[in-house]
Amino acid sequence: MPAPQTAVLSTSDDDELHLDWYRQGSDRLAIISHGLEGHSRRPYVLGLARALMADGWDVLAWNFRSCGGVMNHQPRFYHSGATEDLHAVVSHALAGSYNNVFLSGFSMGGNLTLLYLAQQSERIDSRISGAVAFSVPADLAGSADMLALPSRKIYMQRFLRDLHGKMQQKAERFPGLIDISGFESIRNFHQFDDRYTAPLHGFKDAHDYWANCSALFRLKDIRVPALMVNAADDPFLSPQCFPESRKILGAHVKIEVPKWGGHVGFVEHAKDGYYWSERRALDFVRSGFS
Repeated sequence: MPAPQTAVLSTSDDDELHLDWYRQGSDRLAIISHGLEGHSRRPYVLGLARALMADGWDVLAWNFRSCGGVMNHQPRFYHSGATEDLHAVVSHALAGSYNNVFLSGFSMGGNLTLLYLAQQSERIDSRISGAVAFSVPADLAGSADMLALPSRKIYMQRFLRDLHGKMQQKAERFPGLIDISGFESIRNFHQFDDRYTAPLHGFKDAHDYWANCSALFRLKDIRVPALMVNAADDPFLSPQCFPESRKILGAHVKIEVPKWGGHVGFVEHAKDGYYWSERRALDFVRSGFS
């Protein structure tokens, strides 16, 4: 992979989004959104970027607010429904010379991608051709319940450890607004989202946040071809993250459920070095999104 060209995109509320561009003169662009507490240079992002570049695409991988090693300026940070930031990134890209823009997301970034497409619905820019999303917690409440299980404790502790560090920085910048006393008593996303995510982003509580930001309830509004790939053995996903009904999926969303893959795992030892997920994404775009 070549080193990216970095850029900073200003937001309408005086904040910043940090972007990694991989340009090779293409008129096709893939935009990749990472997962919870991830960043634009995680191996799964770089792997998909490498595969798409080899197939002739330019790539733009972006960092959610507070991710990628740079703390953002506002009290708010990122969340599963922060589609205004993805919209800013997409609009920035469409201001260029691209006539074909493809969206991809992993985990939280997958939910964000599908929710964005659903919100755009009939108004979507004609240059946005489709999307693929992997390991999507489309049912946020159910996925929070899954991660609260004792058997998922190791994952939950890791997320909370990383989030604790960020909230410490936030508390130092905004001491009258953000309080981290007693943070060690937080054990799950219900408690974290109730205390921080919901109030900082305009939601009543965790359940209000999850209800408004779960892509599951809006999939039927998507108007471009979209593929959601959730592994049957994903420890983060609730049963509702595997919808089969057309009433839920709508006319344009397809779901695939491979037996293995875990959460953003999809590893495959192949001669070309690609993961199974990267090969599936390439097949999807090469076949005209089918």
